[in-house]
Amino acid sequence: MSSRKAATAKSHRRNGAKAHVKADVKTHVEPTARAVAKPAKAGSAVAAAEALAADIQRALAAGNLDVLTPQALQTLMTAACRLYSAQVEGGSETLPVREVTPTDIMVTASGLMRAGNLAVFELGMWQSWTGR
Repeated sequence: MSSRKAATAKSHRRNGAKAHVKADVKTHVEPTARAVAKPAKAGSAVAAAEALAADIQRALAAGNLDVLTPQALQTLMTAACRLYSAQVEGGSETLPVREVTPTDIMVTASGLMRAGNLAVFELGMWQSWTGR
């Protein structure tokens, strides 16, 4: 069975770095504390996020699938995933997406699980343990 620590260690080794899981976990926690400590900049981040989302939606409507590079998309998905996780841990019950198809969700969820080296069984176990 894979765990977040195992997946993180594998990805660090794959990139030629030492497997140091605690640094990754710490990185996951620190942005949450900073985001809570500095809400004044949230307005500019909200406006930028909404503008980026609108740009992406327009590009997709025009058939432009190259609106973001794969690296930029990874960076954006990583930040969004960490932010959503932090907000849920903080008590938010907001769903992560609106107005997407079940296929969009399944493709994205499958990619996220592959990125974390997780199996559906592990997701089911985690959900039964946490109630989420």
